[in-house]
Amino acid sequence: MSYNNVNEANMKYKDVYLAGGCFWGVEHYFRQIEGVVSTQVGYANGITENPTYQEVCTDTTRFAETVHVTYDPGKVGLRFLLEMYFKAIDPVSVNRQGHDSGTQYRTGIYYTDEADVAVIESVCREEQSHYSEPLAVEVLPLVNFYTAEDYHQDYLVKNPTGYCHLPLALFEYARKAKPRVD
Repeated sequence: MSYNNVNEANMKYKDVYLAGGCFWGVEHYFRQIEGVVSTQVGYANGITENPTYQEVCTDTTRFAETVHVTYDPGKVGLRFLLEMYFKAIDPVSVNRQGHDSGTQYRTGIYYTDEADVAVIESVCREEQSHYSEPLAVEVLPLVNFYTAEDYHQDYLVKNPTGYCHLPLALFEYARKAKPRVD
């Protein structure tokens, strides 16, 4: 499976932007799922232009560390990807995942296609039924996305023993998951 840049003109692929805490582990997790064509880490839905990691960490830019997931809907559906997303996050935790805290570590599903909203809302309702607290997952249209610095891209591939808030068993789970098409 190749994770090179995908030709944006290729309309057979779809995109979703997922914030789930530190983007290193979230990216690596989604890379394991069959049908995911590419992943890219960056900063979504903030108020400045071209933020740096250092700026995002100040809690003043309103950006969330986010993974741009491009997928082949003929191989994996959005519903399945979102179900996998909820296995990788604590959906009721506000501005915290694992040991990481701050607004940049909030959870969120950012969409670019209005047609995806019904699926997103359905999966969120289903997930909410498992909790007495309200979900802390933002569901918003993507306002902006800036690619993170090169050293953040494919971080856990480049640094296999690097920091990750996700348990290693989750990556194996994602590799073995049998994708469904919605």
